[in-house]
Amino acid sequence: MESRGYAVLKAKEPLQPFTFARRELRPNDVAFDISYAGICHSDIHQAREEWGPAIFPMVPGHEIVGVVTAIGSSASKFAVGDRIGVGVFIDSCRTCANCLSGQQQYCENGMTGTYNGYERDGVTVAQGGYSNNFVIDQDYAVKIPGNLDFSGVAPLLCAGITLYSPLRHWGAGPGKKVGIIGLGGLGHMGVKFAAAMGAEVTVFSHSASKEADAKRMGAAHFVVTKDPKVFAEQAESFDLILNTVSAELDIDQYLGLLKLNGTLVVIGLPGKPYAVPAFTLLRLRRSLAGSMIGGMPEIQEMLEFCSEKNIVSDVEVIKADYINAAYERTVASDVKYRFVIDAGTF
Repeated sequence: MESRGYAVLKAKEPLQPFTFARRELRPNDVAFDISYAGICHSDIHQAREEWGPAIFPMVPGHEIVGVVTAIGSSASKFAVGDRIGVGVFIDSCRTCANCLSGQQQYCENGMTGTYNGYERDGVTVAQGGYSNNFVIDQDYAVKIPGNLDFSGVAPLLCAGITLYSPLRHWGAGPGKKVGIIGLGGLGHMGVKFAAAMGAEVTVFSHSASKEADAKRMGAAHFVVTKDPKVFAEQAESFDLILNTVSAELDIDQYLGLLKLNGTLVVIGLPGKPYAVPAFTLLRLRRSLAGSMIGGMPEIQEMLEFCSEKNIVSDVEVIKADYINAAYERTVASDVKYRFVIDAGTF
């Protein structure tokens, strides 16, 4: 199946129009026309080979929504015309304990990324969602509720589930104080979800200009972190803190904000390891943890929650020829709060 999209032909080069072939439908596959594809900061890291050797040509994109156009002979989960979504991975081993428990993102044999990797056959290079169509095994796609704005749904498949999963796992809800570090593409979803779950939400940001947005999204409090006094004022008061930023920061300052048995979850990917003083953890039995996206059942659960609460990402929809400019603006944190490509422009 011929596909039109945008690709990076060599590391650090600008993206450019690219034509390539998708596989023909296998019995359990579905094909769909892509409507929107989100731009995740990890797309930029991989396109610029900042996370190690990459595979080129590379069609990035793992926040993908569209409409089903064809189904394989054994596929029954979707029908032609259904709204469909694909996230960060497109396959896994399916047999390990983690896959069998619906946590395919932690596949013991490694999940298959949506792009910049090989499919399970070890030969076929997976290409992502910056294109006009897609083919996937139905078991690794989700149904998109009809009441949600389609463009705003795309980032839920990565940014959304990345925040929803730890909030659910660590029990965010009424009576819990939740802190969100950073109000960007990830952080703004954390605010929306935590508030909708009933938690009391505080945003920690170095940008005072984002306070109005944070409170519109459901934050009860907004703390500007440029003044170190705020850490003493907020000490020992949070049940859960999610660190959504990739910038290097003094993690000990934020660990000190946790109350007894509190947890700080690392979601962003800083360039250097954190220095973690053991005493800060020991004194109040605090935990420092990590979390990565979600499995297929949880992604579908998140979408149903979004449908019920009418939650989508705040997006700026762009045409395909604006992708390179969008990359630069994303790096500069000049987007509120996620770029989404109109796939009809490929």
